[in-house]
Amino acid sequence: MRDTVVKDTMLVDGYNVIHAWPELIELSKDNLEHARDKLGEILTGYGAFKSYAVMLVFDAQGVAGQESCREENEHLMTVYTKEGETADSYIEKTAYLLARQDRSANVYVVTSDWMEQRIILGAGAFRISARELYLDVKKTGQILKETFSEGVLNRGRHELGSRISGEVAKRLDEIRRS
Repeated sequence: MRDTVVKDTMLVDGYNVIHAWPELIELSKDNLEHARDKLGEILTGYGAFKSYAVMLVFDAQGVAGQESCREENEHLMTVYTKEGETADSYIEKTAYLLARQDRSANVYVVTSDWMEQRIILGAGAFRISARELYLDVKKTGQILKETFSEGVLNRGRHELGSRISGEVAKRLDEIRRS
């Protein structure tokens, strides 16, 4: 989030996503804080891979005395809204400002709330449903797994057969057999 390079921004309605993803639903039944942390961890990797500045927003509406709070690392900003402020209103305002601020960068809003989607589209942002994000996160994870698994398997191997021509390999095999 501190980069000076213009990045696309992804605003995520945290509780909307937690209540839409199967593993986070289960996790939140036992420990909501753990589910929030897990979502933040997932979005940190996803955002880094996609080169998004990710802002994860949780509302504190109904929490007496809550002040607006931000936690930030290199790839993720987590925002807890102030008392009486919904995540929806925070996201709407931020999406509008970001979309107007720099037209060369895209603003994506992740929510499955139909009314919220309509409002952010009007603000000039793109909408992504919680399910669409879930599927893309899974697909991205599979790509990373395949890419790094393949790289790890081949990284330490320096077999001669992979560095010589087929003709040379054939001749060496003949010599070995004789």
